[in-house]
Amino acid sequence: MEETISLKELFDVIRKRIGLIVSITLAAVLVSGIISYFVLTPIYQASTQLLVNQKESKPTLYNGNEVQTNLQLVNTYSEIIKSPVILDKVKEELNLPISTAILTGKVTVGNANDTQILNVSVQDIDPDQAVIIANKTAEVFQRDIKSIMNVDNVTVLSKAAVGEKAAPIKPKPLLNIAIAMVVGLMAGVGLAFLFEYLDNTIKNEQDIESLLELPVLGSIANIEETKEKSRVKDKSVRGDSIGA
Repeated sequence: MEETISLKELFDVIRKRIGLIVSITLAAVLVSGIISYFVLTPIYQASTQLLVNQKESKPTLYNGNEVQTNLQLVNTYSEIIKSPVILDKVKEELNLPISTAILTGKVTVGNANDTQILNVSVQDIDPDQAVIIANKTAEVFQRDIKSIMNVDNVTVLSKAAVGEKAAPIKPKPLLNIAIAMVVGLMAGVGLAFLFEYLDNTIKNEQDIESLLELPVLGSIANIEETKEKSRVKDKSVRGDSIGA
């Protein structure tokens, strides 16, 4: 015979194991908060923008082929910016005490919506250092691309700068705590149902009826409990008699 579980039974399991569920959820939130605020190192980001366009000495009409060529160059320039040709010089000119491989990991290059604008972003534990590296990378690239590709079509649109209240981009403690709360809640509920499934002990008449599929005709009370109740009743009767 197939067993069906009602919604009431599900809520009964949750209510029965509510202490376990709350404990696991609070533990997950606490661990996430401690790690986010006291263990993980804040990472800051600084960005600068470069425009890729062919400079002309004379004004010309709009040329679609030229724009398309510049868009294709954006992908090439993205790779050049992160290459040792550029970053080796950035590292040397700034006297950075890190390897070029580590510096490459700090630099991200991209462009939005297939535009001719390159975004050069740098992540570092020091916001001032991130700004310095981003601006130096743009400066070295704009200067050296002339000799690398024999073109002069890169313009710095905006330089990186440190805001008045620089905020780290990661970690995000509140987001981490929210995720930990959801994960802890799910884990707590899952363990509650797992423990309930593994618990095959018989605790009351309802468990017997469910297991044997037979009605309970009677039950035998615990002898010790019966004696204790009798003693309490006798004392109560004696007290009433004395008072009378």
